[in-house]
Parts: sequence; C-alpha cells; structure tokens
Amino acid sequence: MTEVAIPTLIQQMLQPGFYPHAVKEPVQLIQTHISYVLLTGKYAYKLKKPINFGFLDFSTLEKRQHFCQEELRLNRRGAAELYLEVLPITKAGEKYELGGTGKAAEYVLKMRQFPQEALLSSMFDEGTLQPSHLEELGRVVALYHEKADINDHIRSFGEVTQVQKAIDENYQQTEKYVGGPQTQLQFDQTKAYSDRFFAERQELFAQRIKGDYIRECHGDLHLRNIALWQDRILVFDCIEFNEPFRFVDVMYDVAFTVMDLEARQRQDLGNVFLNTYVEQTGDWEGLQVLPLYLSRQAYVRAKVTSFLLDDPGIPAEVKQKASHTAAGYYKQAWKYTKPRQGQLIFMSGLSGSGKSTTARYLSLQLAAIQIRSDAVRKHLAGIPLQSKGGDEIYTPEMTQKTYGRLLDLGIILAKQGFSVILDAKYDRQQLRQEVINQAKANNIPLKIVQCEAPLEVLKQRLEHRSGDIADATADLLTSQVEKAESLTTEEKVYLKVVDTTQPLETQLKDVICS
Repeated sequence: MTEVAIPTLIQQMLQPGFYPHAVKEPVQLIQTHISYVLLTGKYAYKLKKPINFGFLDFSTLEKRQHFCQEELRLNRRGAAELYLEVLPITKAGEKYELGGTGKAAEYVLKMRQFPQEALLSSMFDEGTLQPSHLEELGRVVALYHEKADINDHIRSFGEVTQVQKAIDENYQQTEKYVGGPQTQLQFDQTKAYSDRFFAERQELFAQRIKGDYIRECHGDLHLRNIALWQDRILVFDCIEFNEPFRFVDVMYDVAFTVMDLEARQRQDLGNVFLNTYVEQTGDWEGLQVLPLYLSRQAYVRAKVTSFLLDDPGIPAEVKQKASHTAAGYYKQAWKYTKPRQGQLIFMSGLSGSGKSTTARYLSLQLAAIQIRSDAVRKHLAGIPLQSKGGDEIYTPEMTQKTYGRLLDLGIILAKQGFSVILDAKYDRQQLRQEVINQAKANNIPLKIVQCEAPLEVLKQRLEHRSGDIADATADLLTSQVEKAESLTTEEKVYLKVVDTTQPLETQLKDVICS
C-alpha cells in the first residue's frame, strides 16, 4: 500500500508533550479522507485536511477555521457535552503550539473523548443495542428536529428540483460501476423509480415545505454518529461543510438510521425507532417520502464504498470486500423502490386488554406502522404526549376527529404500500364500519384483531400502568363494557380474537403469515 507522509504538525501532535494536560500514551491518530483526529485520553482534537472535493472545500486556512466553528456550533445541538472549543495552533520556528497567542498556522476542534464502545455501531456489534435504546433515540431525534433552524433559504432546499439534483448526481457518479458492484437492471429501475416519484409527487414535496419539514438537520445520522454516553443518547458529527446535505426533509435523517439498521438485518430495531419518532412528532404523512430517502441513503453508502475501487493505494483484498459491500447497498437501494402490498389492521378491545402490546408485537413482525389513538388525540389537542388529557379532549366530537384522522392516515399509508395498525378501542360499530368501507373502496386487505382478557386482569393492568401516554383508568371499565357494541356477522369475517393472557406468537401466526 502507498505510504502517505504525515505532516509535521500531526507528528508533533502525536507527542504527549504537545498538550497542556496529561495524556494517555500513546496518542492515537485516526485518519479519514477529510480529517485527522488525535485521541489523548480525556480529549480528542480534530483537524481538517487542506482539500477541495467540490462539495467540500477546506483548501484555505480561513475556510478550515470557518468550518471548525460551524462544526462546533452545529454539533452542540445534539452533543453539547462533547464539543468544547475551537483553538488556534501557532508556530514558532519549527515548533507548533496549541492555543498560542501568535498568528494561527492551523485551527483545531477540541472535543471531550468518549470510549468507542459507546457508539451505537459498537453496541450493535457487541449485541448490547436494545429496542429501548432505539425508542430513546426516536425521542431524541424528534426533539433535535423540533429545535432545528428553519427559514426561507432552508425551505428552498425542499423544492423538487433541488432534491432531484442531489439524487441524480448519485446516479451520474455511479454509472461506471455498472457491471461491477452495480447491475444495469438495478441502476435503470432505481433511477426510473426516483424519476417517477419526482414527476408524480410534486404536491407531496410542496406539502413538506409548507408543513415546515425542511430543516437544518443532521445529514449523516447513522449508528457510527450516535453514542450512548453517561446515560444519554448523543448525536454528533453532523454535516457542517455542505448546506444541501443538511438542509433536508426530516425524513432524510430518519431514513439514514432506519436504512443502517436494515442493512445490518435488524428491521425490527429500525421499526422501533421509526414508530417512536413519528408518534412523537405526529408526522405520519412524512412516511410517504420515506421510501425515496431510504433508497437514496443506501445508494449513497454504495457510492462511497464504490469509490474505494478507484484508489490505487487500496490492496486487492480490501477492494474485493468493498465491492461486495457496495453490491449489497446497491441491491438494498433497489429493493426500496419495489412496490409493496399495503394492508390495514385495526385493533379492538377495552382499555387494558393489551391492544398496544399486541399491536407493537405485530408491528415488529410485519414492519408495520402502529398509530395509537392516544397519540393522535393529543397531537390534535396540541398537548404533550406524556401530559394527562382533561375532559375536553375526550368529548364525542374529539373522539370522532381522532378516529377520522386514524382512518385518513391508515388509508394514505396503506395505499403507499405500508402495513398500518390502527391502535384504538374501536368499540362502536359505526367506527369499525367506516374502516371496512374505506378498505373495500380502496382494495386494501383488512384484518380486525380483538384483544380480550378477564375483567380483573384489565383492572390490575390499568392500576399498575405507568409511563404510558394512555389516560384510561380502571374506573372507566364499567362504562366501557356497557357502551361496547358487539361485532356484526360481516365484521367477524375479518376477525382474529387474541387472549392477551396467553403467548401472542402462536395466536397471531395466521395474521402475520397471511
């Protein structure tokens, strides 16, 4: 492999005496194609390489200073504990000094160092990444997006021409890999899908801009840029060097994480993150653009990995592995473009009957979108999900609105090929019939899953419920039993009854496999 000379500055930074604090020897150097990172034990120091790739320009000292400051500013949004300050490096003769008072010869970003085992990618490899971590990540990213900057300049990057330009560049830059890790069929069909999406869904992009979903996002939200450190989820190393890469639809960020988990064959973890995120934000309509961005993110990983094949300094065995990895990503990008058969499942049962637990189990098995009436109701009322709702959000009018939105979302998403679970009581025949009529009218397969358990069990569950967004209490059960309307003969055609005191797996096999 070709030897690359390490600059004198970096050689000096590898010496413990360079730093005004104690270091853990030896100082470690990590190189990427755009930066040097030096690990000293307590702190990490990051320098930008003097390069210009077109989409990224660090070619002058002034630009490197600017982008160090930008990296500090932008990453404090998701990891303020890690990003400390930008320091000048001065030079006297042949000796460099960190934080000196003379004229700056370079700039460095000082960060708090954390163990590599804290990365979600490392936790995944070690088998310690749990669904609860992805739930918390969903909440963290939802809040990150809620606080993200938005203005007319940022919104402009949601225009179809802007989004399409970025995606088309990926195709142009990967044509030469057709016949290698990419196939002609996958290339043609993936591009045809995005061309068709942009031509046919212009109104959807306009709605995303109007709804303020184009924000200053992270831009590179995969597992290697997320850490669990000191009991907090931190998102770091966002895109600071290119506005179009971070002025994007929030679903662009979400898609990166979901795609990364699915590339690692853990669709279930991706589903937990996705369902948590959209429940927190109420942005279920945004799922309509998700397949486009899932394909885009997988394609970018394929493209970047393919670039290794052009590097004469890369050994043949490394190139072979890179080609195999890139091929997997190209295939994944192509698979996201394939049409899917959507379906609707709506839950039925009293409070405490296990509807949400059963719906969650089904969502993991079917990669389905679980939409809980409790979340929809609170979003409609404009109150935080964890706040207890007053009587005013449980009026007949509010209930009708809630079920109306549940149905609208279910039909929109099922028509786009999603499996959708409407998680609500559905204890009135009129509410159930509306779903059945709409499913028939749109040729959407339908199932009803009714959850049952003894009344004493329901009471115990409700009395011990904590940390959930549902407001129902045990004293409501008697009136619920009195008001519940039995399923009709027509409804029973779609029905699956589940005893939630028994294991779900065997009871739901036919729902999952049919």
